[in-house]
Amino acid sequence: MNDQPAPAPLLIACALGIEHLALRTGDRGGAGGPVTFVRTGMGPRAAERSVTRLLAGPAPADTAVLATGFCAGLAPGMHPGDLVVAEETRDPRGTVPCVGTELLVKELVRLLPGRTVHTGPLTGSDHVVRGPERSALLATGAIAVDMESAATLLAAVRTGERPVAAVRVVVDAPEHELVRIGTVRGGISAFRVLRSILPAFFEWHRSLLLPRR
Repeated sequence: MNDQPAPAPLLIACALGIEHLALRTGDRGGAGGPVTFVRTGMGPRAAERSVTRLLAGPAPADTAVLATGFCAGLAPGMHPGDLVVAEETRDPRGTVPCVGTELLVKELVRLLPGRTVHTGPLTGSDHVVRGPERSALLATGAIAVDMESAATLLAAVRTGERPVAAVRVVVDAPEHELVRIGTVRGGISAFRVLRSILPAFFEWHRSLLLPRR
């Protein structure tokens, strides 16, 4: 008889159809337990509703949650296709510390040698950030912004103690704003990067010391 506890599940959340497509068509091998991909819809309210509903339902109490997709870089010198591993997520309702940041960075560097990986606070917004607002957010110490990660992680920890993380791919940066002509090229680069990083998420998940109940 096998008395080993069942592997803890992993919930990977993104907002957009194009992000979901990248994840669904990426390398799905190597998962350390059951994995669910959810497209929450765009914006913090949609993300919070979707994640709360999933985790308040039949999901096991030790489900780990990872928010991913695209983001806007805030720091000068960031480029489309760069990676952001959050040390914490922030929005006006609170800050959520992330788990296993160093491991995620290590695995991403191994998977994509030469690809720049940034670490720091990831801030939330309820709208697309441009121009002067980008500089104002950078002044708070944040390195990147998106609309769903902070809400996703806040909803996750409010439904129970669990490991959480956020990894985003830069699609928009100070010198490469979405309104510029390089948008399509930058978007393709970001899509390819997102499609290739699932093994890092699975390694993060396998390495967690999850509480058993």
